[in-house]
Amino acid sequence: MAKLKEQGRGAFIPFIVAGDPNMDATEQALLALDRAGADIIELGVPYSDPLADGPTIQAAATRALAAGCTLNKAIDVVRRASPKMQASILMFTYFNPIMRRGLEQFCRDIKEAGASGLLVPDIPLEETGPVREVATAAGLELVLLTTPTTPLDRMEAIATVSQGFVYLVSVTGVTGQRTSMESRVEGLIEQLHSITDKAVAVGFGVSGPEQAKQIMEWGAEGVIVGSALVKALGDAASPEEGLQAMEKLARSIREAI
Repeated sequence: MAKLKEQGRGAFIPFIVAGDPNMDATEQALLALDRAGADIIELGVPYSDPLADGPTIQAAATRALAAGCTLNKAIDVVRRASPKMQASILMFTYFNPIMRRGLEQFCRDIKEAGASGLLVPDIPLEETGPVREVATAAGLELVLLTTPTTPLDRMEAIATVSQGFVYLVSVTGVTGQRTSMESRVEGLIEQLHSITDKAVAVGFGVSGPEQAKQIMEWGAEGVIVGSALVKALGDAASPEEGLQAMEKLARSIREAI
């Protein structure tokens, strides 16, 4: 993120769900997004109760779990794909899979596989300290989220300890495609920039090039796109067609920013 900021380039951060529609397609999708110019790829570990995710990503996680995706398989696909990629991998998971494995073991495993960062949406700021300490010791950066309803003092506290960049959730609600970005996002980006010099990446509700371009014009350093890419990949008649549709959309967003 620091390198991109120096170059005056926006970061393109796509999100996909591991195992949807199958593990081979996930590996191919990681490589396709890398080819399309992704700077960081957020790889979601499928989970049965995804609190922050809207219908599209929930459906993808359900398909992945039904197809037999496990945490081990998600880590294995990172291990296979990461040596062939330029983009960094940010693992997205809810805390329960981490707790089941053990925090230290989990962090060691994903770092050894090739991940660079970790995002855990269901741990509040007050409980991130031990996770960040263990993640940092393993060589990972812990990215935290702030939302439109986060009070300014809490936003500042989150920005202070978030590593890599600050993830700004653009809407009040869950992930999903929106036809337009809320204008208050511009004010939220400005607010974050007034309290931190860290890069700000905006996610939730970004579905195409126009919205991505708007976010960059509002001053963000990065754009996170999930549901639109997950839908393109998962709704196609075949994995091959899904990969083509996803890569085409990804390229259009990369070009826009």
